[in-house]
Amino acid sequence: MAQAISAHVVAATDHDGPVGALVTLDLPDDSPMLGLPWIITFGPLGDDDEWEPVVCGPYERPHALALAEAVVAEEQLMAVVEPLLPALTPEEIRSEIAAAQIAAEDEAAQVDQADLYGDFEDVIDEELELAAEREPEPANPPSRDEVRAGLARIAQLLTSRGA
Repeated sequence: MAQAISAHVVAATDHDGPVGALVTLDLPDDSPMLGLPWIITFGPLGDDDEWEPVVCGPYERPHALALAEAVVAEEQLMAVVEPLLPALTPEEIRSEIAAAQIAAEDEAAQVDQADLYGDFEDVIDEELELAAEREPEPANPPSRDEVRAGLARIAQLLTSRGA
């Protein structure tokens, strides 16, 4: 299940001043992670504020993204939207941890082998071009009924897993 995936940061902007940021995973359209339940962790945007993060969810991914966008559009907060892995056994958890550790080691090895300045510039140029092509959509959070329906689907997914 675990795989090396880059994070995608969306910084919301508005004409009245700075607002928050949303961090999530860039996933291919066929990723099995898209069907998992997702959580949102809200925390301070900068080092000046110190308070315990607030974790919300689980939600279906589109609901989690829309809710997080709606909150950070009006508040100077960091929102991290990530999948919730419904592991059933300690072995499944250990497997996910091992996969994450291997992915981190692979990423560190790639960074060590890369020509830092050449590769960095190429990546930055590509990211800026992609960001310029993306037209930000206004945050339209789901209604209570839509979230409740999503929670029912998540409950069904979680209770049928491993059956």
